[in-house]
Amino acid sequence: MTPEELAARFPPQVLRDYALVADGARGAVVGPRGDVVWMCAPDWHDDAVIASLLGGRGVFAVTPAHTFVWGGWYEEGTLVFHHRWTSRGDGTVECRDAMAMPSDPHRAVLLRQVLAVDGDAEVDVVLDLGARFGARALRGLRRDDDGRWHARTDGLHVRLSGLPGAVVDGGVLTGRLRVPAGGRHDLVLEVGDAGPPAPVDPDHAWASTLHTWRSAVPGIAHSVAPAEARHSYAVVRGLTSDAGGMVAAATTSLPEHAGNGRSYDYRYAWVRDQCYAGLAMAACGGTYPLFDTLVAFVVQRVLADGPGLVPAYTVHGAPVPPERSTGLPGYPGGWDVVGNHVRSQFQLDVFGTVLQLLAAAIEHDRLDADGWRAVDVAVSAVEQRWREPEAGIWELEDDWWAHSRLECVAGLRSIAAVCPPADAVRAVTLADAILAETSRRCLHPDEGRWQRSPGQPGVDAALLRPALLGATPLTDPRHRATLAAVQRDLVTDHHVYRYSPDSMPLGSTEGAFLLCGFLLAEALHADGQQVEAFRFFERNRAACGPPALLAEEWDVDQRQLRGNLPQAFVHAALLHSSVRLGT
Repeated sequence: MTPEELAARFPPQVLRDYALVADGARGAVVGPRGDVVWMCAPDWHDDAVIASLLGGRGVFAVTPAHTFVWGGWYEEGTLVFHHRWTSRGDGTVECRDAMAMPSDPHRAVLLRQVLAVDGDAEVDVVLDLGARFGARALRGLRRDDDGRWHARTDGLHVRLSGLPGAVVDGGVLTGRLRVPAGGRHDLVLEVGDAGPPAPVDPDHAWASTLHTWRSAVPGIAHSVAPAEARHSYAVVRGLTSDAGGMVAAATTSLPEHAGNGRSYDYRYAWVRDQCYAGLAMAACGGTYPLFDTLVAFVVQRVLADGPGLVPAYTVHGAPVPPERSTGLPGYPGGWDVVGNHVRSQFQLDVFGTVLQLLAAAIEHDRLDADGWRAVDVAVSAVEQRWREPEAGIWELEDDWWAHSRLECVAGLRSIAAVCPPADAVRAVTLADAILAETSRRCLHPDEGRWQRSPGQPGVDAALLRPALLGATPLTDPRHRATLAAVQRDLVTDHHVYRYSPDSMPLGSTEGAFLLCGFLLAEALHADGQQVEAFRFFERNRAACGPPALLAEEWDVDQRQLRGNLPQAFVHAALLHSSVRLGT
Protein backbone atom coordinates (compact mmCIF):
# COMPACT_ATOMS: atom_id res chain seq x y z
CA MET A 1 0.00 0.00 0.00
CA THR A 2 1.54 3.32 -1.08
CA PRO A 3 1.55 6.56 0.92
CA GLU A 4 -0.74 8.05 -1.73
CA GLU A 5 -3.25 5.23 -1.29
CA LEU A 6 -3.18 5.68 2.48
CA ALA A 7 -3.69 9.44 2.17
CA ALA A 8 -6.72 8.88 -0.07
CA ARG A 9 -8.17 6.30 2.30
CA PHE A 10 -7.71 8.43 5.43
CA PRO A 11 -8.11 12.10 4.41
CA PRO A 12 -8.05 14.87 7.04
CA GLN A 13 -11.24 15.65 8.93
CA VAL A 14 -12.58 18.80 10.57
CA LEU A 15 -10.96 19.29 13.98
CA ARG A 16 -14.19 18.87 15.94
CA ASP A 17 -14.28 15.16 14.99
CA TYR A 18 -10.88 14.27 16.43
CA ALA A 19 -10.35 12.72 19.86
CA LEU A 20 -7.19 12.55 21.98
CA VAL A 21 -5.91 9.69 24.08
CA ALA A 22 -2.96 10.60 26.29
CA ASP A 23 -0.95 9.43 29.28
CA GLY A 24 0.79 12.68 30.28
CA ALA A 25 4.02 11.83 28.45
CA ARG A 26 2.56 11.85 24.95
CA GLY A 27 -0.76 11.59 23.13
CA ALA A 28 -2.41 10.22 20.02
CA VAL A 29 -5.01 12.05 17.92
CA VAL A 30 -7.61 9.71 16.44
CA GLY A 31 -10.30 10.42 13.85
CA PRO A 32 -13.81 9.09 13.16
CA ARG A 33 -12.55 6.28 10.92
CA GLY A 34 -10.61 4.90 13.86
CA ASP A 35 -7.48 6.37 12.30
CA VAL A 36 -4.72 7.54 14.61
CA VAL A 37 -3.31 10.43 12.58
CA TRP A 38 -0.83 12.06 14.98
CA MET A 39 1.50 10.66 17.61
CA CYS A 40 4.91 11.85 18.77
CA ALA A 41 7.18 9.40 20.57
CA PRO A 42 8.60 8.87 23.00
CA ASP A 43 7.74 12.38 24.28
CA TRP A 44 5.42 15.27 23.40
CA HIS A 45 8.06 17.40 21.70
CA ASP A 46 9.80 14.55 19.86
CA ASP A 47 9.26 14.05 16.14
CA ALA A 48 6.02 12.41 15.11
CA VAL A 49 5.95 8.74 14.16
CA ILE A 50 2.41 9.17 12.83
CA ALA A 51 2.08 12.44 10.91
CA SER A 52 -0.81 12.09 8.45
CA LEU A 53 -2.67 14.90 10.26
CA LEU A 54 -0.14 17.24 8.63
CA GLY A 55 -0.01 15.42 5.33
CA GLY A 56 2.92 13.19 6.23
CA ARG A 57 3.23 9.45 6.46
CA GLY A 58 1.82 7.31 9.23
CA VAL A 59 -1.50 5.92 10.41
CA PHE A 60 -2.79 3.27 12.80
CA ALA A 61 -6.37 2.58 11.79
CA VAL A 62 -9.07 0.25 13.06
CA THR A 63 -11.99 0.79 10.67
CA PRO A 64 -15.22 -1.16 10.06
CA ALA A 65 -15.11 -3.20 6.87
CA HIS A 66 -18.66 -2.12 5.96
CA THR A 67 -20.36 1.24 5.39
CA PHE A 68 -20.96 3.00 8.70
CA VAL A 69 -21.90 6.13 10.57
CA TRP A 70 -19.78 7.19 13.51
CA GLY A 71 -20.24 8.45 17.04
CA GLY A 72 -17.99 8.58 20.05
CA TRP A 73 -17.56 9.53 23.68
CA TYR A 74 -15.11 9.47 26.58
CA GLU A 75 -15.60 7.31 29.63
CA GLU A 76 -16.36 9.85 32.35
CA GLY A 77 -13.34 11.30 34.09
CA THR A 78 -10.86 9.68 31.68
CA LEU A 79 -9.25 10.04 28.29
CA VAL A 80 -10.46 6.55 27.34
CA PHE A 81 -12.36 7.07 24.10
CA HIS A 82 -15.09 4.88 22.58
CA HIS A 83 -15.78 4.86 18.85
CA ARG A 84 -19.18 3.48 17.90
CA TRP A 85 -19.85 2.56 14.29
CA THR A 86 -23.30 1.50 13.14
CA SER A 87 -23.53 -0.25 9.77
CA ARG A 88 -26.51 -0.82 7.50
CA GLY A 89 -27.63 -4.35 8.26
CA ASP A 90 -24.20 -5.35 9.63
CA GLY A 91 -24.57 -4.55 13.31
CA THR A 92 -22.65 -2.23 15.63
CA VAL A 93 -18.93 -2.19 16.36
CA GLU A 94 -17.06 -0.27 19.02
CA CYS A 95 -13.37 0.42 19.49
CA ARG A 96 -12.08 1.51 22.86
CA ASP A 97 -8.83 3.53 22.76
CA ALA A 98 -6.40 4.60 25.49
CA MET A 99 -2.76 5.30 26.19
CA ALA A 100 -1.69 2.89 28.94
CA MET A 101 -1.20 4.45 32.37
CA PRO A 102 0.86 4.95 34.46
CA SER A 103 3.04 6.18 31.62
CA ASP A 104 6.47 4.88 30.76
CA PRO A 105 8.84 7.77 29.89
CA HIS A 106 10.61 5.68 27.26
CA ARG A 107 7.68 3.87 25.67
CA ALA A 108 4.30 4.82 24.30
CA VAL A 109 1.72 2.06 24.74
CA LEU A 110 -1.48 2.50 22.74
CA LEU A 111 -4.36 0.17 23.68
CA ARG A 112 -7.16 -0.54 21.20
CA GLN A 113 -10.01 -2.93 22.00
CA VAL A 114 -12.50 -3.98 19.32
CA LEU A 115 -15.96 -4.86 20.67
CA ALA A 116 -18.66 -6.67 18.65
CA VAL A 117 -21.67 -4.99 20.27
CA ASP A 118 -24.42 -6.13 17.90
CA GLY A 119 -23.65 -8.94 15.50
CA ASP A 120 -20.28 -10.13 14.29
CA ALA A 121 -17.67 -7.43 13.75
CA GLU A 122 -15.30 -7.07 10.82
CA VAL A 123 -12.66 -4.35 10.96
CA ASP A 124 -9.69 -3.55 8.77
CA VAL A 125 -6.43 -2.72 10.56
CA VAL A 126 -3.66 -0.66 8.98
CA LEU A 127 -0.33 0.22 10.60
CA ASP A 128 2.18 2.53 8.96
CA LEU A 129 4.79 4.24 11.15
CA GLY A 130 7.75 6.42 10.30
CA ALA A 131 10.16 8.33 12.51
CA ARG A 132 11.10 11.94 11.76
CA PHE A 133 7.55 12.90 10.76
CA GLY A 134 7.21 9.90 8.47
CA ALA A 135 10.53 10.27 6.68
CA ARG A 136 11.92 6.98 8.05
CA ALA A 137 9.78 3.96 7.15
CA LEU A 138 9.58 0.80 9.22
CA ARG A 139 12.56 -1.51 8.76
CA GLY A 140 12.98 -5.19 9.50
CA LEU A 141 9.31 -6.02 9.87
CA ARG A 142 9.05 -9.54 11.23
CA ARG A 143 6.55 -11.69 13.08
CA ASP A 144 7.75 -13.68 16.08
CA ASP A 145 6.59 -17.13 17.14
CA ASP A 146 3.79 -15.61 19.26
CA GLY A 147 2.35 -13.65 16.34
CA ARG A 148 3.65 -10.26 17.44
CA TRP A 149 5.14 -7.91 14.88
CA HIS A 150 8.48 -6.18 15.48
CA ALA A 151 10.23 -3.41 13.53
CA ARG A 152 12.57 -0.43 13.87
CA THR A 153 12.38 3.11 12.60
CA ASP A 154 15.35 5.42 13.10
CA GLY A 155 16.30 4.09 16.56
CA LEU A 156 12.76 3.52 17.79
CA HIS A 157 11.54 0.02 18.58
CA VAL A 158 8.02 -0.88 17.42
CA ARG A 159 5.89 -3.85 18.47
CA LEU A 160 2.29 -4.66 17.53
CA SER A 161 0.39 -7.40 19.35
CA GLY A 162 -2.97 -8.84 18.35
CA LEU A 163 -2.71 -9.02 14.56
CA PRO A 164 -0.89 -12.29 13.79
CA GLY A 165 -2.59 -12.70 10.41
CA ALA A 166 -1.42 -9.36 9.02
CA VAL A 167 0.46 -9.08 5.75
CA VAL A 168 3.17 -6.65 4.72
CA ASP A 169 2.30 -4.47 1.75
CA GLY A 170 4.95 -1.90 0.81
CA GLY A 171 6.20 -1.62 4.39
CA VAL A 172 2.64 -1.27 5.69
CA LEU A 173 0.95 -3.88 7.90
CA THR A 174 -2.64 -4.66 6.91
CA GLY A 175 -5.10 -7.21 8.18
CA ARG A 176 -8.78 -7.95 8.76
CA LEU A 177 -10.10 -8.86 12.19
CA ARG A 178 -13.32 -10.82 12.71
CA VAL A 179 -14.79 -10.71 16.19
CA PRO A 180 -17.86 -12.86 17.00
CA ALA A 181 -20.96 -11.21 18.42
CA GLY A 182 -20.47 -10.23 22.04
CA GLY A 183 -16.71 -10.75 21.81
CA ARG A 184 -13.70 -8.47 22.00
CA HIS A 185 -10.19 -8.37 20.60
CA ASP A 186 -7.18 -6.42 21.87
CA LEU A 187 -4.50 -4.66 19.86
CA VAL A 188 -1.43 -3.17 21.57
CA LEU A 189 1.05 -0.86 19.84
CA GLU A 190 4.34 -0.07 21.59
CA VAL A 191 6.83 2.55 20.38
CA GLY A 192 9.93 3.33 22.45
CA ASP A 193 13.55 4.39 22.41
CA ALA A 194 14.76 1.25 24.19
CA GLY A 195 14.37 -2.43 23.45
CA PRO A 196 10.83 -3.58 24.30
CA PRO A 197 10.41 -5.30 27.68
CA ALA A 198 8.07 -8.22 28.24
CA PRO A 199 4.93 -7.96 26.10
CA VAL A 200 2.04 -5.98 27.53
CA ASP A 201 -0.81 -7.98 29.02
CA PRO A 202 -3.94 -6.18 27.72
CA ASP A 203 -6.18 -7.08 30.67
CA HIS A 204 -3.63 -5.82 33.19
CA ALA A 205 -2.92 -2.70 31.13
CA TRP A 206 -6.61 -1.80 30.88
CA ALA A 207 -7.17 -2.37 34.61
CA SER A 208 -4.13 -0.28 35.52
CA THR A 209 -5.16 2.51 33.14
CA LEU A 210 -8.69 2.76 34.48
CA HIS A 211 -7.48 2.67 38.10
CA THR A 212 -5.00 5.48 37.37
CA TRP A 213 -7.69 7.65 35.82
CA ARG A 214 -10.18 7.04 38.63
CA SER A 215 -7.53 7.95 41.19
CA ALA A 216 -6.47 11.09 39.30
CA VAL A 217 -9.74 12.84 38.46
CA PRO A 218 -11.98 13.91 41.37
CA GLY A 219 -15.69 14.49 41.41
CA ILE A 220 -16.53 18.20 40.97
CA ALA A 221 -20.16 18.24 42.02
CA HIS A 222 -20.32 21.95 42.92
CA SER A 223 -19.67 22.98 39.31
CA VAL A 224 -22.51 24.24 37.14
CA ALA A 225 -21.42 21.64 34.56
CA PRO A 226 -19.98 18.68 36.51
CA ALA A 227 -19.49 16.32 33.56
CA GLU A 228 -17.70 18.94 31.46
CA ALA A 229 -15.65 20.05 34.48
CA ARG A 230 -14.42 16.50 35.09
CA HIS A 231 -13.71 16.08 31.40
CA SER A 232 -11.64 19.27 31.36
CA TYR A 233 -9.78 18.09 34.46
CA ALA A 234 -9.02 14.82 32.65
CA VAL A 235 -7.77 16.71 29.60
CA VAL A 236 -5.38 18.75 31.76
CA ARG A 237 -4.19 15.57 33.48
CA GLY A 238 -3.65 13.86 30.14
CA LEU A 239 -1.54 16.78 28.92
CA THR A 240 0.62 16.94 32.08
CA SER A 241 3.85 14.96 32.25
CA ASP A 242 4.98 13.21 35.40
CA ALA A 243 7.92 15.63 35.18
CA GLY A 244 5.40 18.38 35.92
CA GLY A 245 5.15 20.25 32.62
CA MET A 246 1.75 20.60 30.94
CA VAL A 247 1.83 20.97 27.17
CA ALA A 248 -0.29 23.80 25.80
CA ALA A 249 -1.74 21.37 23.25
CA ALA A 250 -1.03 17.93 21.84
CA THR A 251 -0.41 19.13 18.29
CA THR A 252 1.52 21.55 16.13
CA SER A 253 0.69 23.59 13.03
CA LEU A 254 -3.10 23.39 13.09
CA PRO A 255 -4.01 26.77 11.57
CA GLU A 256 -5.85 29.50 13.41
CA HIS A 257 -7.12 30.95 10.14
CA ALA A 258 -6.78 29.43 6.67
CA GLY A 259 -3.78 30.77 4.79
CA ASN A 260 -2.88 33.68 7.06
CA GLY A 261 0.37 32.29 8.44
CA ARG A 262 -0.79 31.64 11.97
CA SER A 263 0.47 28.10 12.60
CA TYR A 264 2.41 27.32 15.79
CA ASP A 265 3.89 24.43 17.74
CA TYR A 266 2.18 24.09 21.13
CA ARG A 267 3.78 20.84 22.33
CA TYR A 268 5.57 22.70 25.14
CA ALA A 269 4.79 23.88 28.66
CA TRP A 270 3.81 27.56 28.91
CA VAL A 271 4.32 28.82 32.46
CA ARG A 272 1.22 31.03 32.21
CA ASP A 273 -0.97 28.13 31.07
CA GLN A 274 0.43 26.01 33.87
CA CYS A 275 -0.61 28.69 36.37
CA TYR A 276 -4.09 28.97 34.88
CA ALA A 277 -4.54 25.22 35.23
CA GLY A 278 -3.24 25.24 38.79
CA LEU A 279 -5.61 28.05 39.76
CA ALA A 280 -8.49 26.06 38.27
CA MET A 281 -7.51 23.09 40.45
CA ALA A 282 -7.39 25.39 43.49
CA ALA A 283 -10.84 26.77 42.66
CA CYS A 284 -12.23 23.23 42.88
CA GLY A 285 -11.54 23.46 46.61
CA GLY A 286 -9.38 20.38 47.06
CA THR A 287 -5.66 19.67 47.36
CA TYR A 288 -5.17 17.35 44.43
CA PRO A 289 -1.91 15.67 43.37
CA LEU A 290 -2.18 17.35 39.98
CA PHE A 291 -2.14 20.76 41.67
CA ASP A 292 1.09 19.90 43.48
CA THR A 293 2.62 18.67 40.21
CA LEU A 294 1.77 21.90 38.38
CA VAL A 295 3.09 24.07 41.23
CA ALA A 296 6.34 22.12 41.54
CA PHE A 297 7.18 22.63 37.86
CA VAL A 298 6.60 26.39 38.14
CA VAL A 299 8.69 26.64 41.31
CA GLN A 300 11.59 24.78 39.67
CA ARG A 301 11.58 27.08 36.65
CA VAL A 302 11.39 30.27 38.73
CA LEU A 303 14.26 29.18 40.97
CA ALA A 304 16.36 28.11 37.99
CA ASP A 305 15.87 31.19 35.80
CA GLY A 306 14.71 34.02 38.10
CA PRO A 307 14.13 37.29 36.24
CA GLY A 308 15.25 35.51 33.05
CA LEU A 309 12.21 33.20 33.17
CA VAL A 310 11.03 32.54 29.63
CA PRO A 311 7.38 31.93 28.74
CA ALA A 312 7.71 28.25 27.77
CA TYR A 313 9.87 25.14 28.23
CA THR A 314 9.70 21.51 27.27
CA VAL A 315 7.74 19.44 29.78
CA HIS A 316 11.10 18.50 31.34
CA GLY A 317 12.14 22.13 31.81
CA ALA A 318 14.58 22.32 28.89
CA PRO A 319 14.63 25.21 26.39
CA VAL A 320 12.10 25.16 23.58
CA PRO A 321 13.86 24.50 20.25
CA PRO A 322 13.92 27.21 17.57
CA GLU A 323 11.33 27.17 14.81
CA ARG A 324 11.95 25.06 11.72
CA SER A 325 9.98 23.38 8.98
CA THR A 326 9.74 19.61 8.57
CA GLY A 327 8.74 19.78 4.92
CA LEU A 328 5.28 18.32 5.53
CA PRO A 329 2.38 19.61 3.39
CA GLY A 330 0.50 20.70 6.53
CA TYR A 331 -3.12 20.47 7.61
CA PRO A 332 -5.42 22.07 4.98
CA GLY A 333 -5.19 25.83 5.29
CA GLY A 334 -1.92 25.79 7.24
CA TRP A 335 1.67 24.71 7.02
CA ASP A 336 4.08 22.89 9.25
CA VAL A 337 6.32 24.32 11.93
CA VAL A 338 8.06 22.79 14.94
CA GLY A 339 9.74 24.74 17.70
CA ASN A 340 8.51 28.13 18.86
CA HIS A 341 9.79 31.71 18.72
CA VAL A 342 8.49 32.31 22.25
CA ARG A 343 11.77 30.84 23.50
CA SER A 344 13.39 34.27 23.15
CA GLN A 345 10.57 36.46 24.49
CA PHE A 346 10.06 38.24 27.80
CA GLN A 347 6.45 38.31 29.04
CA LEU A 348 6.00 40.23 32.28
CA ASP A 349 2.50 38.92 33.04
CA VAL A 350 3.95 35.44 33.63
CA PHE A 351 5.40 36.64 36.94
CA GLY A 352 1.99 37.91 37.97
CA THR A 353 0.31 34.57 37.29
CA VAL A 354 3.16 32.75 39.05
CA LEU A 355 2.51 34.81 42.19
CA GLN A 356 -1.22 34.11 41.92
CA LEU A 357 -0.55 30.37 41.79
CA LEU A 358 1.93 30.43 44.67
CA ALA A 359 -0.54 32.40 46.77
CA ALA A 360 -3.18 29.73 46.10
CA ALA A 361 -0.68 27.06 47.15
CA ILE A 362 -0.06 28.96 50.41
CA GLU A 363 -3.80 29.22 51.04
CA HIS A 364 -4.09 25.44 50.66
CA ASP A 365 -0.99 24.86 52.80
CA ARG A 366 0.79 23.21 49.85
CA LEU A 367 3.89 25.38 49.47
CA ASP A 368 7.26 24.02 50.65
CA ALA A 369 10.50 25.89 51.38
CA ASP A 370 11.48 26.02 47.72
CA GLY A 371 8.07 27.49 46.94
CA TRP A 372 8.57 30.28 49.46
CA ARG A 373 11.96 31.04 47.92
CA ALA A 374 10.24 31.20 44.53
CA VAL A 375 7.84 33.82 45.92
CA ASP A 376 10.77 36.07 46.81
CA VAL A 377 12.43 35.48 43.43
CA ALA A 378 9.23 36.31 41.53
CA VAL A 379 8.58 39.51 43.53
CA SER A 380 12.18 40.60 42.95
CA ALA A 381 11.80 39.92 39.22
CA VAL A 382 8.71 42.15 39.07
CA GLU A 383 10.60 44.89 40.95
CA GLN A 384 13.45 44.62 38.48
CA ARG A 385 11.54 44.37 35.18
CA TRP A 386 8.03 45.86 35.38
CA ARG A 387 9.00 49.05 33.60
CA GLU A 388 10.40 47.22 30.53
CA PRO A 389 8.53 46.76 27.24
CA GLU A 390 7.64 43.08 26.73
CA ALA A 391 5.61 40.74 24.50
CA GLY A 392 2.57 40.30 26.75
CA ILE A 393 0.01 37.51 26.93
CA TRP A 394 -0.60 37.42 23.17
CA GLU A 395 3.11 37.28 22.32
CA LEU A 396 3.12 40.35 20.09
CA GLU A 397 5.64 43.10 19.52
CA ASP A 398 7.29 44.52 22.63
CA ASP A 399 5.17 47.24 24.21
CA TRP A 400 4.13 48.56 27.60
CA TRP A 401 1.11 46.25 27.83
CA ALA A 402 -1.43 47.21 30.49
CA HIS A 403 -2.58 43.64 31.02
CA SER A 404 0.89 42.49 32.06
CA ARG A 405 1.19 45.19 34.71
CA LEU A 406 -2.28 44.53 36.09
CA GLU A 407 -1.57 40.78 36.31
CA CYS A 408 1.49 41.64 38.41
CA VAL A 409 -0.65 43.85 40.63
CA ALA A 410 -3.07 40.95 41.12
CA GLY A 411 -0.24 38.56 41.93
CA LEU A 412 1.40 40.93 44.40
CA ARG A 413 -1.89 41.58 46.21
CA SER A 414 -2.57 37.82 46.33
CA ILE A 415 0.81 37.20 47.93
CA ALA A 416 0.41 40.11 50.33
CA ALA A 417 -2.77 38.52 51.68
CA VAL A 418 -1.01 35.28 52.71
CA CYS A 419 2.62 36.16 53.55
CA PRO A 420 4.27 37.61 56.70
CA PRO A 421 3.66 41.34 57.41
CA ALA A 422 7.07 42.62 56.30
CA ASP A 423 6.78 40.81 52.98
CA ALA A 424 3.19 41.99 52.62
CA VAL A 425 4.24 45.63 52.92
CA ARG A 426 6.84 45.15 50.21
CA ALA A 427 4.32 43.47 47.87
CA VAL A 428 1.55 46.01 48.45
CA THR A 429 3.88 48.98 48.01
CA LEU A 430 5.10 47.60 44.69
CA ALA A 431 1.54 46.79 43.57
CA ASP A 432 0.40 50.35 44.36
CA ALA A 433 3.29 51.83 42.37
CA ILE A 434 2.59 49.64 39.32
CA LEU A 435 -1.14 50.35 39.44
CA ALA A 436 -0.58 54.10 39.70
CA GLU A 437 1.77 54.16 36.71
CA THR A 438 -0.52 51.91 34.67
CA SER A 439 -3.44 54.22 35.42
CA ARG A 440 -1.36 57.19 34.32
CA ARG A 441 -0.27 55.60 31.05
CA CYS A 442 -3.00 53.14 30.06
CA LEU A 443 -6.34 54.65 31.05
CA HIS A 444 -8.47 55.61 28.06
CA PRO A 445 -8.93 59.42 28.24
CA ASP A 446 -12.57 59.44 27.14
CA GLU A 447 -14.03 56.17 28.42
CA GLY A 448 -12.13 55.73 31.69
CA ARG A 449 -11.35 52.09 30.90
CA TRP A 450 -8.12 50.18 30.55
CA GLN A 451 -6.62 50.35 27.10
CA ARG A 452 -4.12 47.90 25.67
CA SER A 453 -0.98 50.06 25.95
CA PRO A 454 -0.10 53.77 25.98
CA GLY A 455 -0.12 53.84 22.18
CA GLN A 456 -2.95 51.35 21.51
CA PRO A 457 -6.29 52.69 22.73
CA GLY A 458 -8.35 49.59 21.94
CA VAL A 459 -9.72 47.23 24.57
CA ASP A 460 -8.42 43.71 25.18
CA ALA A 461 -10.49 40.89 26.66
CA ALA A 462 -7.52 39.82 28.79
CA LEU A 463 -7.87 43.09 30.72
CA LEU A 464 -10.90 41.60 32.48
CA ARG A 465 -8.85 38.98 34.30
CA PRO A 466 -6.73 41.02 36.77
CA ALA A 467 -9.72 42.40 38.67
CA LEU A 468 -11.13 38.88 39.06
CA LEU A 469 -7.81 37.97 40.73
CA GLY A 470 -7.75 41.03 43.00
CA ALA A 471 -5.81 43.73 41.14
CA THR A 472 -8.66 46.18 41.78
CA PRO A 473 -12.07 45.86 43.41
CA LEU A 474 -14.71 44.45 41.08
CA THR A 475 -16.63 47.69 41.59
CA ASP A 476 -13.69 49.79 40.39
CA PRO A 477 -14.99 52.06 37.60
CA ARG A 478 -11.97 51.29 35.43
CA HIS A 479 -12.82 47.58 35.48
CA ARG A 480 -16.53 48.11 34.94
CA ALA A 481 -15.86 50.42 31.99
CA THR A 482 -13.53 47.78 30.55
CA LEU A 483 -16.23 45.13 30.95
CA ALA A 484 -18.72 47.28 29.07
CA ALA A 485 -16.21 47.96 26.28
CA VAL A 486 -15.43 44.25 25.83
CA GLN A 487 -19.15 43.49 25.50
CA ARG A 488 -19.56 46.32 23.01
CA ASP A 489 -16.43 45.90 20.86
CA LEU A 490 -15.29 42.29 21.01
CA VAL A 491 -18.39 40.08 21.03
CA THR A 492 -20.14 38.25 18.21
CA ASP A 493 -22.93 35.77 18.96
CA HIS A 494 -21.75 35.36 22.57
CA HIS A 495 -18.21 34.55 21.46
CA VAL A 496 -15.33 36.86 22.38
CA TYR A 497 -12.32 38.00 20.38
CA ARG A 498 -9.02 38.93 21.99
CA TYR A 499 -8.93 42.47 20.60
CA SER A 500 -10.12 44.28 17.50
CA PRO A 501 -7.66 44.21 14.57
CA ASP A 502 -6.88 47.61 13.13
CA SER A 503 -9.49 48.72 10.56
CA MET A 504 -10.68 45.13 10.00
CA PRO A 505 -13.89 43.43 11.13
CA LEU A 506 -13.88 40.84 13.91
CA GLY A 507 -13.16 37.36 12.61
CA SER A 508 -11.29 38.47 9.52
CA THR A 509 -7.85 37.36 10.74
CA GLU A 510 -8.59 34.85 13.52
CA GLY A 511 -11.41 33.11 15.34
CA ALA A 512 -13.01 34.01 18.63
CA PHE A 513 -10.90 32.98 21.63
CA LEU A 514 -12.66 30.45 23.82
CA LEU A 515 -10.46 31.43 26.78
CA CYS A 516 -11.87 34.95 26.49
CA GLY A 517 -15.44 33.65 26.31
CA PHE A 518 -15.08 31.85 29.64
CA LEU A 519 -13.29 34.88 31.09
CA LEU A 520 -16.16 37.17 30.13
CA ALA A 521 -18.63 34.69 31.66
CA GLU A 522 -16.77 34.97 34.98
CA ALA A 523 -16.59 38.76 34.78
CA LEU A 524 -20.33 39.03 34.14
CA HIS A 525 -21.08 36.63 36.98
CA ALA A 526 -18.93 38.71 39.34
CA ASP A 527 -20.77 41.83 38.14
CA GLY A 528 -24.14 40.31 38.97
CA GLN A 529 -25.20 39.81 35.33
CA GLN A 530 -26.13 36.18 35.83
CA VAL A 531 -28.22 35.53 32.73
CA GLU A 532 -25.59 36.91 30.39
CA ALA A 533 -22.84 35.07 32.28
CA PHE A 534 -24.55 31.75 31.69
CA ARG A 535 -25.22 32.58 28.05
CA PHE A 536 -21.52 33.08 27.43
CA PHE A 537 -20.57 30.00 29.43
CA GLU A 538 -23.02 27.75 27.59
CA ARG A 539 -22.15 29.14 24.17
CA ASN A 540 -18.44 28.61 24.62
CA ARG A 541 -18.58 25.18 26.25
CA ALA A 542 -20.66 24.01 23.27
CA ALA A 543 -17.94 24.97 20.77
CA CYS A 544 -16.81 21.39 20.20
CA GLY A 545 -17.69 18.12 18.49
CA PRO A 546 -18.61 14.68 19.89
CA PRO A 547 -15.29 14.23 21.77
CA ALA A 548 -15.92 17.56 23.59
CA LEU A 549 -12.37 18.78 23.01
CA LEU A 550 -11.82 22.53 22.77
CA ALA A 551 -9.22 24.22 20.59
CA GLU A 552 -7.88 27.73 21.09
CA GLU A 553 -10.32 29.42 18.72
CA TRP A 554 -13.82 29.09 17.28
CA ASP A 555 -14.75 30.21 13.79
CA VAL A 556 -18.10 31.84 14.46
CA ASP A 557 -19.27 31.90 10.83
CA GLN A 558 -18.27 28.35 9.90
CA ARG A 559 -18.86 26.90 13.37
CA GLN A 560 -15.51 25.14 13.36
CA LEU A 561 -12.61 24.77 15.77
CA ARG A 562 -9.38 26.55 14.82
CA GLY A 563 -5.85 26.12 16.14
CA ASN A 564 -4.12 23.34 18.03
CA LEU A 565 -6.11 20.67 19.84
CA PRO A 566 -6.96 20.30 22.66
CA GLN A 567 -5.93 23.65 24.13
CA ALA A 568 -5.05 23.15 27.79
CA PHE A 569 -5.73 26.70 28.98
CA VAL A 570 -9.20 26.63 27.40
CA HIS A 571 -10.10 23.48 29.32
CA ALA A 572 -8.61 25.06 32.45
CA ALA A 573 -10.79 28.12 31.84
CA LEU A 574 -13.89 25.96 31.40
CA LEU A 575 -13.14 24.19 34.68
CA HIS A 576 -12.44 27.46 36.52
CA SER A 577 -15.54 29.25 35.24
CA SER A 578 -17.81 26.25 35.82
CA VAL A 579 -16.81 26.32 39.49
CA ARG A 580 -16.98 30.11 39.83
CA LEU A 581 -20.43 30.27 38.26
CA GLY A 582 -21.56 27.69 40.80
CA THR A 583 -20.71 29.96 43.76
